[in-house]
Amino acid sequence: MKLVFAGTPQAAVPSLVALAQSHHDLAAVISRADAPLGRKRLLTPSPLARAAADRGLPLIKTNRLDADVTAQIAALQPDLGVIVAYGGLVREPLLSVPRLGWINLHFSLLPRWRGAAPVQHALIAGDLQTGAAVFQLVPELDAGAVFAQSAQTIDSDDTAGSLLQDLSGSGARLLLQVIDALEAGGLSAVPQSGPITLAPKLTLADARIDWTEPAGVVRNRVRGVTPEPGAFTVIGDARLKLQAVALTQGFEAQPAGLIREIDKKVLVGTGTEPLELVTVQPAGKTQMTAIDWWRGVAAAEVVAS
Repeated sequence: MKLVFAGTPQAAVPSLVALAQSHHDLAAVISRADAPLGRKRLLTPSPLARAAADRGLPLIKTNRLDADVTAQIAALQPDLGVIVAYGGLVREPLLSVPRLGWINLHFSLLPRWRGAAPVQHALIAGDLQTGAAVFQLVPELDAGAVFAQSAQTIDSDDTAGSLLQDLSGSGARLLLQVIDALEAGGLSAVPQSGPITLAPKLTLADARIDWTEPAGVVRNRVRGVTPEPGAFTVIGDARLKLQAVALTQGFEAQPAGLIREIDKKVLVGTGTEPLELVTVQPAGKTQMTAIDWWRGVAAAEVVAS
């Protein structure tokens, strides 16, 4: 089939690669415009745009799927539109341009976690299972009928980064299976059913740790906001980024937010048992072990908030 593909982050790249290596025709790839990154704010193409350019695929860079983009896509007469984390809405009339409409690869088991950050919210909520879904794109957010889903157990050490990497690979395989089945004409979608939960984009406020919460809840939040926007706490007037924390056993409870060293472990109090700080990043410095950071603090105890 003749396809148009829209995506932006690294999580969309495995799907692009799978389709580029298939027998289908990638007539156009759409990605968001180059964005300023790094301290020097250099304009940088998205991971998906780089992958498309490396393969010599026709590329449209745009932040708005407006009338001009719609006309460009319509001129290609595509059979199917495919979207994976593009970061913008596909509205009419573009939604109806491809002969079979648009399908979306989404990294959750719909209708759980509709929205921009399904993997992050699944971890924050303490879910034990997630997955990927390919569904028919409709005007309502992530509400279309589902062609196929694949489930995956969430490992206790998963972060949003590691889990999304896994799902982007398994999701790409699922996406290609659906496209092949649509080409063969033997696949129908099933309406979503069950409780709906929403997964809005995370903000920096979502990444600040509340030490009065139970230890398991705090650890789930750290996992869910790693690597972005990045869990943090504040000590004095300085921000301390938390790269990894671990549950503990056998240590007495201590006041929420109180940090001290016990048995060569840097422990912080929570609403229940203490958590161990494993890897941290002080403001303006590189990532380091928590014990190395603590030696630089040179205090018996400090309080994080």
